[in-house]
Amino acid sequence: MMNKGEQIISIIGCQWGDEGKGKLVDYLAKQVNIVARAGGGSNAGHTVLVDGKKHVFHLLPSGILHESVTCLIGNGVVIHIPALITELEYLSRVGICYKNRIVISDRAHILFGFHQEIDKINETSDGVVQIGTTKRGIGPCYSSKIERIGIRIGDLLHFESDFEPKFRTLARTCCQRYKSLKIDEDAELEAYRHYAEVLKDFIIDGIEYLHRHINQGRRLLIEGANATMLDIDLGTYPFVTSSNPSIGGCCYGLGIPLNIPNKIIGIAKAYTTRTGFGPFPTELPDDDPIKEYLTTIGQEYGTTTGRKRRCGWLDLVQLRYAAMVNGFNCLALTKLDILSHLQEVKVAIAYFHNGEKLKSFPSTTKLLNELEVQYATFPGWNEPINGLTYEQLPKKLLDFLTYIERQLSIPIKYIGTGPSRDDILICDA
Repeated sequence: MMNKGEQIISIIGCQWGDEGKGKLVDYLAKQVNIVARAGGGSNAGHTVLVDGKKHVFHLLPSGILHESVTCLIGNGVVIHIPALITELEYLSRVGICYKNRIVISDRAHILFGFHQEIDKINETSDGVVQIGTTKRGIGPCYSSKIERIGIRIGDLLHFESDFEPKFRTLARTCCQRYKSLKIDEDAELEAYRHYAEVLKDFIIDGIEYLHRHINQGRRLLIEGANATMLDIDLGTYPFVTSSNPSIGGCCYGLGIPLNIPNKIIGIAKAYTTRTGFGPFPTELPDDDPIKEYLTTIGQEYGTTTGRKRRCGWLDLVQLRYAAMVNGFNCLALTKLDILSHLQEVKVAIAYFHNGEKLKSFPSTTKLLNELEVQYATFPGWNEPINGLTYEQLPKKLLDFLTYIERQLSIPIKYIGTGPSRDDILICDA
């Protein structure tokens, strides 16, 4: 649970995403007033399982399932408005009231359909590095933002004077660069006039809003999207996303200073997965039965794309690096139940290249593809843990958790024991 004095908490993915952030956010959200998304877009897929019903959110913070929580989409997020409206319609369909509980920063950027088309063109063009993106237009939208030709959500409130001329400039610039791209400007403008009317009551000055509520003592939970190893600066570049999903990005994606978060929780799976292309030091061979077991039993298919995830052992070298750049106060380790029936469990403890032990996680794809991994092997606990209390957990599992804590010098506070929203145990550590 959250302790007194922990007014602002961040949840940051430690690996390449899909660690279970949505579930932990949902678990902790009942103790806070505001849950905020700081970056990324509809490429993120956060899943919460409630009473056998799966809720999947791509833009809305996972705290929306709690009626006492207000959800903020921050200035660092790129918003595909049709996708957002689809999620709002879903809430109405399943009976979740969101009136006065969703606010959108006027500084957040709009992701257009043609950004998605550009993403698809880039991923299939000859001579372009294939990243394995979700093709949701995230990179092209952030590119428009960095080029200073992007369009913000707040521009919708000044449609004729701001939005329309900016849209025409952006659309024509993109068409000049991508000859196969076709944009019906008038039809798009008509659609966005409608979206402006739908969203006008959601749009606020997100920075003023957040600081006002922080100063009033409201509790804030920051929901990270994507993960540290997909960070544009800190991850396995160029096989990364286009934002900064580490702690720094969470702060400037909401307009809060770096010294504000009281607690930073790093979340990782008890094994490792990756979707898309890029280096993955502990990935298991395709013919290894353990890989097939993790994929099948762990249901390792992308929430956003449905693609099969690549699976491998837990990597403590990589986790140590993520902890170093984020400053985690504690860890959440998820999907331990998936490992429950293995005879042995491995974790990576060191990287070697040409016989020399590496000091940290390498920055280059070449080195990551050539290194050798040293593993520590543990006996499996070989019994189900779903439904157990912390005191009932097998000793072999507790020994495994203790080893990880000592290697990382970070306590494990939460462990995932099953798929449902309450299948989380708070550790004594």
